[in-house]
Amino acid sequence: MQRPLVSVIVPVYNSAADLPRCIESIRRQSYENFELFLVNDGSADTSPQLCRMYARVDPRIRVIDQENRGVSAARNAALDLARGEFIQFADADDYLAPEATELLVGRLLEEKTDLVIADYYRVVNDEDITVYGGYIPEVGAIDQAKFAVYMMDRPASFYFGVLWNKLYRRSIIEEYRLRCDEELSWSEDFLFNLQYARRSAHFCALHAPIYYYRKNEKSITATQIHPWSAVKVKTEIFSYYKEFYDSLGLYDENKGKVYKYLVSLAEC
Repeated sequence: MQRPLVSVIVPVYNSAADLPRCIESIRRQSYENFELFLVNDGSADTSPQLCRMYARVDPRIRVIDQENRGVSAARNAALDLARGEFIQFADADDYLAPEATELLVGRLLEEKTDLVIADYYRVVNDEDITVYGGYIPEVGAIDQAKFAVYMMDRPASFYFGVLWNKLYRRSIIEEYRLRCDEELSWSEDFLFNLQYARRSAHFCALHAPIYYYRKNEKSITATQIHPWSAVKVKTEIFSYYKEFYDSLGLYDENKGKVYKYLVSLAEC
């Protein structure tokens, strides 16, 4: 019996130095039934040539070239073409553990959930490796309300906010036409996850680190996000965040915790 197809999406922008490690970590996954989208977002280095080279040697790889429009537009371009039952994301300067996809798919199928959220490694200077996550202690599936309560406690954590430690059902993404907001330069991951969570019924945690997040001091988050701009973006997103808790009947009794999102600092 053939395993479900997984669409793995990697935006690529001037990532030549790190891209081979990322691609190889995906190509060598123990779970082999995937399609990999490498979305070249107007790179000026040798990233496009690397993408095409890998596509020539591995038929599971598809390359999308576009003018520089940002990471959200790159992810959306791949979502428009994805055929997988499940969607997985990665960033070009990071890499996956060898059984990442297998563990994510296995967990989702076992618990019959709409989203799997996993622990991950944070890597500093390729030497200091620390495990992060574990903010959902349950072993089995949880409902939407319980997921919301856990997220309320760590509203600025990468664990809940990023795309790359999760597995999504494409049917939900397409039914509600969920896409990354191309107007946001920061926190677009969290908004996507928030919108996805509102359309999902069941969630589960994978208590195993499956992704190596390389802390990049030159990233947009590290160099271009200032306190005033962070507050501005959070204020724009807050209406969606508050509405999520309103819809679950959790807002009135948890106003303080809900508003905590506006002042919480990012936790990687």
